[in-house]
Amino acid sequence: MFKLKWLVVLVLFLFAVPPSIADDHAKIIGVWKLVSHETEWQATGKRESDKGKNPAGYVIYTPEGRMMVIITDEGREAPKTDQDRANLFKSVFAYAAAYRIEGDKLINKVDVSWNPVLVGTEQTRFFKFDGDRLHIVSAWMLSIRWPEKGMHRGIMTFKRVK
Repeated sequence: MFKLKWLVVLVLFLFAVPPSIADDHAKIIGVWKLVSHETEWQATGKRESDKGKNPAGYVIYTPEGRMMVIITDEGREAPKTDQDRANLFKSVFAYAAAYRIEGDKLINKVDVSWNPVLVGTEQTRFFKFDGDRLHIVSAWMLSIRWPEKGMHRGIMTFKRVK
């Protein structure tokens, strides 16, 4: 009888206190516009706006657990040469993925990307909300644009699109 009483208490507790993961999943759903993007270099701790002061971008999260992101550098122009086209590749970041939330982690399983090296990988991001702002910090990783600079992480702020 004692065990049954505690089982009932546990079940009632689980219904009375819904997990914050469910709350975060509901909060993240929608369209978010990029407000800022910085890169932090692990070796030096230096932060820089390597995408310019006004990069453009959006991230979209759906209730079905899908996401899409595109971020572009400030000042992109239509290409005139093959070198211009190659430079444009370096000034964009885009992929689509299935996502899941584990605590303060957003884990994106990439299935299509501007860079095929990401396809099939899991990209871990850390997130928090501040009113209508979504702050996302990537895990430390080797830079695709500047591998000679070593490990870095992206620090992004998005504002909910209303």
